[in-house]
Amino acid sequence: MDRQIRPIYESLDTNSNKSAILACNKVLKKQPNNYLVKALKALALVRSQKVEEALLLCDEVLASKPVDDSTLTAMMHVLRGLGRHMDMVTMYEDAYKQQPANEELGTQTFFANARIGNWKAAQQIATKMYKQFHDDHYLYWSVMSAVLQAHDPTTPETLRTVLLKLAQRLLSSSATPSFYNADRFHLHITVLRELGEYDEAYELVESENGKIVCSSNLSCEELRREIWKLKGLAKEAGDRAEKRIEDAKDRNWLEFLSVLDATFADVETAKAEIPERIVKTQQFFGKIAEEDGVKDRSSPLALLELEKRARQHELATDSSALNSLLESYFQSFGGKTCCFEDLKPYVELEGEELTRWTAFLEKQTAAFASVPDIWRYINAQKLLRFNLPVSALTPEAESQRAVTYLDAYLGGLKFGRDLPSYDLQPVDDLAILSTQAFVNAWKQTGDESFLYNAAALLEYALVRSKMSYQTRLHLIRIYRLLGAPSLALEHYRSINVKQVQNDTLSHFILSRASTFSLSSLGDLTYTSECLESSRIYLSNSEETAEFIVRAFGGEKYSQIPDFIVFEDRLDNSLQRDLVKMEHVRMRIAHEPINSELVDMELIELKFIFDRIHHDNRDFDILANYEPRSVASFNQQTEFLEKTPGLGWLWVFLKIYIKAFQLASDLDDTVEDKLLIGDRPKPNFDPETKFPLEERLAVKKDEEIAELTPDELHFYEYASALSGWLTPYHDYTRPPPSAVLAEAAKITEQKTGQTLKGLEIEASNGHGKKDEEPPVVTEPPAQLAQYFDVMSKRFKAVLESKGLPQELLHIVTLTQEAFLLFVVETTRFKTPSVVKINKLGPLSQHIKEIRAKATAVLSEISSALVSYAEQEATVERRTEIVAACKPIIHESGLDHDFVLNVAKKITESRKQIADGVGRGMVRVCKTHA
Repeated sequence: MDRQIRPIYESLDTNSNKSAILACNKVLKKQPNNYLVKALKALALVRSQKVEEALLLCDEVLASKPVDDSTLTAMMHVLRGLGRHMDMVTMYEDAYKQQPANEELGTQTFFANARIGNWKAAQQIATKMYKQFHDDHYLYWSVMSAVLQAHDPTTPETLRTVLLKLAQRLLSSSATPSFYNADRFHLHITVLRELGEYDEAYELVESENGKIVCSSNLSCEELRREIWKLKGLAKEAGDRAEKRIEDAKDRNWLEFLSVLDATFADVETAKAEIPERIVKTQQFFGKIAEEDGVKDRSSPLALLELEKRARQHELATDSSALNSLLESYFQSFGGKTCCFEDLKPYVELEGEELTRWTAFLEKQTAAFASVPDIWRYINAQKLLRFNLPVSALTPEAESQRAVTYLDAYLGGLKFGRDLPSYDLQPVDDLAILSTQAFVNAWKQTGDESFLYNAAALLEYALVRSKMSYQTRLHLIRIYRLLGAPSLALEHYRSINVKQVQNDTLSHFILSRASTFSLSSLGDLTYTSECLESSRIYLSNSEETAEFIVRAFGGEKYSQIPDFIVFEDRLDNSLQRDLVKMEHVRMRIAHEPINSELVDMELIELKFIFDRIHHDNRDFDILANYEPRSVASFNQQTEFLEKTPGLGWLWVFLKIYIKAFQLASDLDDTVEDKLLIGDRPKPNFDPETKFPLEERLAVKKDEEIAELTPDELHFYEYASALSGWLTPYHDYTRPPPSAVLAEAAKITEQKTGQTLKGLEIEASNGHGKKDEEPPVVTEPPAQLAQYFDVMSKRFKAVLESKGLPQELLHIVTLTQEAFLLFVVETTRFKTPSVVKINKLGPLSQHIKEIRAKATAVLSEISSALVSYAEQEATVERRTEIVAACKPIIHESGLDHDFVLNVAKKITESRKQIADGVGRGMVRVCKTHA
């Protein structure tokens, strides 16, 4: 038997699924009831995307209630691939019931429940195994499961304390003390903390064994600090921290914060004592700073934090102290890259303090003798810029500053001449400073020439620092503003984002990505980028549950809550669903609009609509050196001045769910019967309990606030369109029995077997409807007017020579409005449907609106193609080069370099404008 099965495993290991299926068929001819081979065949079918055939085999194997390890393991992979995690739990539970003495089956049943977060069942299984096999780690599995069940949102509030007390009782019954293992000790303290048993927890962490565990385990040490804080032992923690700083030479910043917290403990009730404590703390930190010199910056920073807190509580006595501390810190650490970030929280100065600080910083010149001199100058410029008032930020002054920063940048490049190509130049931040000064000037004037200067300068900086992700992120923002998406995408791909960065950073390139998509022309570059960035979510759903299982296996209890939070934040990521929404918008422009597309997207969008979302996007990674008196660089370079968030997502979900609902024959009963895999975990937001139709109709101000004016107009158009067509769709939609019969027929054609679990009523076609068809009403005026209004908007922006991003935004929304119209009217294109349901007048209205939309799109297309041709001319490039005159130098950043950048910008602009224009013609022909 092993000889027959080995080729199947080898084929599966090498992803030769076709060979694996053939090998399985060969064995099944001789042994038709071999459930292991059937499970392996089902696995090969799942991997080959032959889901219907796999489902039949899968159900057959499950019905046999397997108990052998090989079949169970194969079925685990099959069920995971089908998303049937509940069936996996049932399979293992059935196997364990048949062999209750099998410890391995019990363990796998526990793991199956842990994978899906079914902590109640997991706790019961672990308790049963502890009583049966008397192994301590099953006891701790039970405790951990009880704690996780207490944290589960489905657990009633009254039951949570009961569960935690159960966990505490289990811990006290353990024969082995928890301090024998750091993670068991961590779990024990966590349970006591959750119950508010701070005294008992304090005794444990301060016991001799507890101190040993905390000193060697960071998680336990962090918990110890929290217990001290919860017990109100701020002063004692401060005394302990002082000893560690002085005697053990511990320079952990948390120790310094403990001293500061102790200094200001009970500040409201013991205000008279605080000045004396402040003096004492100043002397202590001053002494440590003197001992450390420039070796460590913790104590000088602690002195600054002390002064800041004293001012907040109006307990500062020396008005010049802050200036003195800032100057002292800069003199000691101004040559380090971290100086600006260290001092930023303390330099929001006014009046005489600002004047003195500015005079001090202005003494730093651009005469560089070493790399520390460069950083001293850079930090001085960042700190000076941070406090600039609005009156000093005129376009002329900003241009002059940008050129000054650029001159210093070019002068300092010699210090990085011998660095390896993968190293960053010490002067890179001067290029960033110059860029942000140019962008601030553009923001005030709207003059594109400032953006060209910034782009050319950054491109030159990249030649010298190829690995500078910060430079590339700045270029991505600027190229999107300039309507050069291919260049932005090129830089994004060069950053080489990996793993979870696809969730935190993909917003830089995929925010409103459909504006730059050429999917209507068959170019799937941005579509594939959406799919590529979404792989992390699939990998999270497959792998993070396994990490949780491994953490249980290795008794790493302190890591399990973090894994669960990580899994939840990725599963319910806002960016994941923003990208999904963009992908849907691109997909309808490229693929045929049929029932398969509509039904699949409808089900998925409804799932998204029921989620609670976590915003994991990282905006802070983009360096900000703009003055505090103006918007940050991130805000200044927002695409169309609006960043899509939860409100934007909600609006577009409502638009597309409603559109796909009208176009689809699925209702909730049909959807439930045809859905493969488990439904997502329920959301406990009260709003999700309202009927879907009510939720789709709600319009909230906070959602609308995230839309651009053109998107708001599109939303109003979409609402009017769906409102007009809903009665006609409801009347003509076939009954659920007819839809299920059609699904069963398709499955039988594919697999040769009938679809199980469906009770299909006998039906003779659509049958005659009892009620009369709804009266056809005139379409809302705004449907046809929408295309006229957008045509006028397009012409106005074109004539005013606005940024290409705005032009493309208008154009792609107009095309999307047409595609939405196509989605919602496809049902009425079939003459027989119109005739049977007596909807001839409706069909005529639809033809008129389609003709109007097609004419407007054709007109815009022609103008856009002409615009594209003008962008790629020699004259246009010459204009860009002339605009970059302030930054052209005789060194590498010369005329030829800038000309090359101008060529790339104009070519990219031409490509997108021409592609979108020609794509519109193709869309019109496809859906004529």
